[in-house]
Amino acid sequence: MAQADFAYQAANDAAGMALGVSIFADRAHLREQIREDAQMAGFRTLECGAIGALLDGAARALGDVVLLDCPAPDAAAMAALSWLDMRAAHAGAQLVVSTTVAGLDDVFACLDQSCPQILVDPGRAERVIALGRVLGRMPGLRLRELSEEDRLTLLRLTEQVGQIAERLERLGGASAQSRPSDSAFRFESPAPPFHGEDGQGGDGSDRLVRAARPPLPDPRLVRKIIRQRQLRARFFDGDLFADPAWDMLLDLTAARVEHARVSVTSLCIASGVPPTTALRWISQMTEAGLLERVEDETDRRRAFIALTDRAADAMARYFAELGKGASRLV
Repeated sequence: MAQADFAYQAANDAAGMALGVSIFADRAHLREQIREDAQMAGFRTLECGAIGALLDGAARALGDVVLLDCPAPDAAAMAALSWLDMRAAHAGAQLVVSTTVAGLDDVFACLDQSCPQILVDPGRAERVIALGRVLGRMPGLRLRELSEEDRLTLLRLTEQVGQIAERLERLGGASAQSRPSDSAFRFESPAPPFHGEDGQGGDGSDRLVRAARPPLPDPRLVRKIIRQRQLRARFFDGDLFADPAWDMLLDLTAARVEHARVSVTSLCIASGVPPTTALRWISQMTEAGLLERVEDETDRRRAFIALTDRAADAMARYFAELGKGASRLV
């Protein structure tokens, strides 16, 4: 694939110095390719080496941005990722990690502090777009005049964010309409605090909350809806119906009632879109308060994704409204 032709202003800090980038990858040709792309984006390379260099004991300063490729994480690579995640979070560095579908769950489990971008089997253009997103987060930096193709790419990303906001507004139901909100990504928690289906409050307030809201739907109904949505792809172009946020919410709703844990890889599959795209949605939905990361209490090397209590409440109200509408048609 030809390199995407993105043009950026120089990536300088407040003092006018070029922002630094650290690059770690075991494949030499890929390290060089990433270094070239970073330099074209206006970064200066501080370090470019193998992943093992992170654990060689030498003191090192991280760049403003750290780019790392880890297609098949072994124990040493996972230790390096965990260390890097902690360092990046403390230093305020932005982390971009690429991996494979097979390595995604392990990589995701190691990165719980730095809010990284995770790319799955990316092409060169996807890496360049990730660098563009990094630049977009840097204060005082902006893209130069965009080509028409770049404008279309940003338009699609904007449409995705808009779809999330619209879905959240719909899920808020009557409770969201009755309370002011300063963000389309904000849900107000029910009062008293919501503890979920199995929460046990000492004063019995959890039972009052459960009584005040409808229960989540039968998971067999949700799974049937999911199968019906997937069936459309047999007769039409699947891209016509891509709605990863809703597909993931449905999958996690069924899993919550089934008391099943959902890995990030499984959730990416449920989304019906490429893994890198699904990970962007997961990140946005986590920031929006719909999804949360759940650590495995018995194995710190594993982590799962679940609905937040707010999202579960919204889904319960949504399905209750569907039921009311169906009963009125009878």
